[in-house]
Amino acid sequence: MLFAIASGCGGGDDSPGNVVQVAQNDSRFTVLVEAVQAAGLTDTLTASSAVTVFAPTNQAFSALLSELGLTKEQLLANKSLLATVLKYHVVSGQVQSSAIPLGKSINPVGGGFFKIDKAGNGFVITDGRNRTSNIIQADIAASNGVIHAIDKVLLPADKNIVQTAIANPDFSILVEAVTAAGLVDTLSAPGPYAVFAPTNAAFASLLNELGVTKDQLLANTQLLNKLLTYHVLPELVLKASVPFNMPIKTVEGETFSVGTTLAITDQRGRKSNIVATDTLCSNGVIHVLDKVILPAP
Repeated sequence: MLFAIASGCGGGDDSPGNVVQVAQNDSRFTVLVEAVQAAGLTDTLTASSAVTVFAPTNQAFSALLSELGLTKEQLLANKSLLATVLKYHVVSGQVQSSAIPLGKSINPVGGGFFKIDKAGNGFVITDGRNRTSNIIQADIAASNGVIHAIDKVLLPADKNIVQTAIANPDFSILVEAVTAAGLVDTLSAPGPYAVFAPTNAAFASLLNELGVTKDQLLANTQLLNKLLTYHVLPELVLKASVPFNMPIKTVEGETFSVGTTLAITDQRGRKSNIVATDTLCSNGVIHVLDKVILPAP
């Protein structure tokens, strides 16, 4: 989507106001201004410390109300929810569109993370629930930062890695394996983690390769724990941050490498393809594999 770049707001050579004043002078942001006031965040956003605000339009808020099944009055009355959602749209420091760390983790002041990717001539944001929003106008100047107008309200993650896997039918065997290995609590902890998650088809292929049944694999908890922790990195690694053709150390202790085509080579020289990347979770990220990777024999 094309986006416009505004060098400032207001007329003549006047300096723009702070981010709240700029929003107040833009008819697209009337609901946002109401929300900031209702959440008690006006002082925070009018302070001298530089901020970057991803500002949802009135239409974005209307869509959110429909999505959540709430009225505007109900949303504005829920001060805790409102503050959490609004702080998820604010990043410390002034980040112009030319300085956006594409594909990398961006950490708003309220906690959590989201990412921004290039999309044609514009930018698309992926929030913690893997919903997307477009920046429809970038670089709106304010005296204490910059505003980027967006067409959808961002929401922080509401599922951790385990909960996200449970919600995906294609990870049912992985969930059984994590449960059998006693790793549910570990992968539900704050992390962050990067999990390379094999699909059900990947597990079916592994069972055939090893000549065992699913029940036999799940019963061997020592092997299972070693195998599963080999799929986990003890840090948040999004696709844009994957180091190519270098040893990547796993929670299990051994390494694997990832090529530029997103093919993983494991400790046995076997290949697995990363077929989907960057499913964001509250405590990390999931990348999808078409083959289970194996540590050294």
